[in-house]
Amino acid sequence: MTGRTRLLDPGVGQAMSALSAAAKKGLGDPALAELVVIRASQLNHCAFCLDMHLRIAREHGVSERKLDLLAAWEEAGDVYDERERAALALTEAVTVLTDRFVPDEVYERAAKHFDDSGLAHLIGLIVAINNWNRVMVSRRIPPGGHTP
Repeated sequence: MTGRTRLLDPGVGQAMSALSAAAKKGLGDPALAELVVIRASQLNHCAFCLDMHLRIAREHGVSERKLDLLAAWEEAGDVYDERERAALALTEAVTVLTDRFVPDEVYERAAKHFDDSGLAHLIGLIVAINNWNRVMVSRRIPPGGHTP
């Protein structure tokens, strides 16, 4: 596993961090941002990011119930509001790309709850966490190593 413990070249890491920060800031809802990054990290099996973002979500006041049911958000009834559900559906579609594209109905559902800028920031956040998940999983970075 030579080299796997080194995370990234500093320039690449800074660029990825800048994208993550800009997308989160532009989205303007830290609790929703954490739900999005946690759901993508669940799909990507990224223990490092799950460990870090579950802690951050709690700091932003996300309820334990929302965190506990996130993997089954579609079946969770009214635990998530329509805006959260639209963001989570888009998160799954962008993360998985099952049919090689995001279905129109998923995008249109999100567009009902986010303006153009909000959609750009939401998609940017989904892309950013998918990048981080892929780095951490490919490098086999274990949970617990994040220091704010």
